[in-house]
Amino acid sequence: DVQLQASGGGSVQVGGYLRLSCVVSGFTFADDYAMAWFRQAPGKDREAVACITLGSGATSYADSVKGRFTISRHSAENRLYLQMNSLEPADTATYYCTAEPMWTFLCSMYDGYDYWGQGTQVTVSS
Repeated sequence: DVQLQASGGGSVQVGGYLRLSCVVSGFTFADDYAMAWFRQAPGKDREAVACITLGSGATSYADSVKGRFTISRHSAENRLYLQMNSLEPADTATYYCTAEPMWTFLCSMYDGYDYWGQGTQVTVSS
């Protein structure tokens, strides 16, 4: 079974940073999978933040986080990261790591991933 375990959330001030981590079991990063981070703020729709094609390392980002967030993977540890810098109150949300077998050439920012971890809360205060 695929299991995803996210951690690293917390409360920070505006302009601060956090690094989210997601430990993966059930497949390895040598397998043909894509992974992504999604987030959902209270009263808002869930949105994709960033995705990565595990094999090639190709990435995509939501416009709202480009230049501030970086998605990366540590293949030896089967771990996915989301480095979040210059955090803003609008980044406050529950963040989820997700995974799916590749079905296209690049990772998808579509909300249809097969596997989801539990959320980790990020709160940015001014």
